[in-house]
Amino acid sequence: MATTRLMPLHTGKGRDVGTAISDIIDYAENPEKTDYGRLITGYACDSRTADAEFLFSKRQYAALTGRARGADDVIAYHLRQSFVPGEITPEEANRIGCEFARRFTKGDHAFIVCTHIDKKHIHNHIIWNSMSLDCTRKFRNFWGSTRAVRRLNDTLCMESGLSIVENPKRHGKSYNKWLGDRAKPSHRELLRAAIDTALAQKPADFDALLKLLQKAGYEVKPGKVPAFRGKNQKRFVRLDTLGSGYGEPELRAVLSGEKAHRPRKKITPPAPGKQVSLLVDIQAKLRAGKGVGYERWAKVFNLKQMAQTVNYLTEHGLLEYAQLAERTTAATARHNELSARIKAAEKRLTEIAVLKTQIVNYAKTRDTYVAYRKVGYSKKFLAEHESEILLHKAAKKAFDELNVKKLPTVRSLQTEYARLLSEKKKTYADYRQARDEMKELLTVKANVDRLMGYDEKQPEKEQEQTKSQSR
Repeated sequence: MATTRLMPLHTGKGRDVGTAISDIIDYAENPEKTDYGRLITGYACDSRTADAEFLFSKRQYAALTGRARGADDVIAYHLRQSFVPGEITPEEANRIGCEFARRFTKGDHAFIVCTHIDKKHIHNHIIWNSMSLDCTRKFRNFWGSTRAVRRLNDTLCMESGLSIVENPKRHGKSYNKWLGDRAKPSHRELLRAAIDTALAQKPADFDALLKLLQKAGYEVKPGKVPAFRGKNQKRFVRLDTLGSGYGEPELRAVLSGEKAHRPRKKITPPAPGKQVSLLVDIQAKLRAGKGVGYERWAKVFNLKQMAQTVNYLTEHGLLEYAQLAERTTAATARHNELSARIKAAEKRLTEIAVLKTQIVNYAKTRDTYVAYRKVGYSKKFLAEHESEILLHKAAKKAFDELNVKKLPTVRSLQTEYARLLSEKKKTYADYRQARDEMKELLTVKANVDRLMGYDEKQPEKEQEQTKSQSR
C-alpha cells in the first residue's frame, strides 16, 4: 500500500469557498470511478450534500469563534491511498480508507472516502473537513504528518494482511517501478533468498549446502564457479554474480564459522505449491487464430495444470468425484453466506452513518427552517440561509428514504455502529479464506470435469463462475 502526504485544500484563484469545496468533492465522487457511487462512504456527513455541510460548518465556526482567515484558509484535507493490483477488493479498500480517516482524525472531523476503480490499482481519495464536528476547532497540519500518515497506513495494512512499502526513500523508485519489483523479484534475488534459507538450516559444508539448494528446486552446474538454475529460468546464474556475501569463498567462510552471514535483501520466496489454473481450450484457441507455437505451449501448460490438480486432490483427500463436488458446493455456499453477511453489515453501517449525520443536521437547522416557514418561504430568506435549508430538506428526505418513523438517539446508533463494525472485521478474515478455498476448488473441479468429459461446456461455465466470484 502506498500513500501520499496530506494536501491542504485552499480556495484557489477565482473561486469562492463553496465552489472550491464542490469542485474537490465532485472529482472524488466521480460516478464512473466509484461504481456509480457504490464505493463512496461518508462519516458524520451525507456524501450527497457534503459540500453544503462543510460550508455550513465553516460558517458555524466563524460565528462561534469569531475567527476568519483570507484566501489561504484551509477548507479541507485530501489524501490518496493506493493498493497493489489484485491484492484487495474495492469494498475492503473503502473500509480501510474509512478506518484510516477515523483513526487519524480521532473521529472529530467529518470525512468522505471515495474508492476509485478506473485504474489497475484500486485507490482511495479521502477528504475530511478542516472544521471539527462541534465547529469550535480546526484540524491543523503538523510537522512530521507525512511520517505519521505512513505509520498509521502501514499499521492498517499489516492488520489486513496487505503489502507495505518497506524503507521508503524520499527520492526512490516510482510507484510503478516499485510495484514491478515487488510483483516479479529477479532470479538472482530468489537465489539469494534460497541460499539464506539453506544457510539457516546450518549445513555441515559446501556440498551439503548444494544439496539443500537442489532440494529447493535448483539445478546445480558444478565447475570453477558453481551456477544454479531454478524451475522457471532459462539460464544459469553464477555465484560470483550475486554480490557481496554470496561468493563461494565467502559462503565457505560462513560454513566454517569464520564469519557471520548477512543477507543482502529480505525476499520472500514463492510457495513451492503453485495455484492450480484452468485448462486451456486448445481447439477453441486454434479456431480463434492461434498458431502452432501456441498449441505447443498450451499442451505443456495443460499437462502441468493437471499435475497440480492431481496433487491438490491427493493432498486434500478428494479422490472421489462425489467428495470433490460436495466440498466445492459447501465452499461456494460458505463464501456466499459470508459475503451476504458482510454486505448486510456494510449496508446497515452506511444507513447508520447517514442517519446519525442527518439527525445532527436536522437538529442544527430546525430553527432556521421554522423561521423560513413563518416568513412564507421568502426567496430573500432562502438566499440568506440556503445551505441550512438545503441541509434540513436533505435530512427530512433521508428519514423518508430510510422509512424512519421515530428518530433514534445518536448514542444508540453509535453503540450499534461499533458492534456491527467489530463483527464485520471478524467476518472479513473468514471471508478471505473462504474465497480463496472456493476459487481453488472451482478450478480443480473444472479441470476434472474437462479431463473426464463430464460436460464439454463446463470449463467455460466454471471459468465465468470463478471470475464472477473473485470480483
